[in-house]
Amino acid sequence: MKGKSLKPFIVSVISILVISGLIGWITSGSMAAYEAVQKSSLTPPSFVFPIVWTILYVLMGIGAAMIYQSDSPKKKTALRIFIIQLLINYTWSILFFNLQLYGLAFFWLLLLWALIIAMIVWFWSINQKAALLQIPYLIWVTFAGYLAFVVWMLN
Repeated sequence: MKGKSLKPFIVSVISILVISGLIGWITSGSMAAYEAVQKSSLTPPSFVFPIVWTILYVLMGIGAAMIYQSDSPKKKTALRIFIIQLLINYTWSILFFNLQLYGLAFFWLLLLWALIIAMIVWFWSINQKAALLQIPYLIWVTFAGYLAFVVWMLN
């Protein structure tokens, strides 16, 4: 990180974590309903989700800061895609948990999945390390898609 400031990394990571914490708080009242639905036998215990999401949000924030600090003329587009996919991500939680619109939430997750791929492609064209930091996110959202589909089908 020669010549690069830590401020964008700190601001990016903290902002994402604060907003995701707010979304977690908004959806927390719906967790009893979620616990009552039929789920896949592969569904991890509830305590796993906040741990995994915190790690993923930190990786996303680091990647976004790396793109922000680049000199690439493509960075504005890459960061727009990043912000859009993050908004889609946050909205998914409300659709799935609060509104219990499992079918819509599954298709919303497919949109998110496509946006994550687009983000990775754009990040790759600017900074491959930033793109690679997003691979765990893509993998987790793929798994989440399976879990969401099963909840939709069983309920």
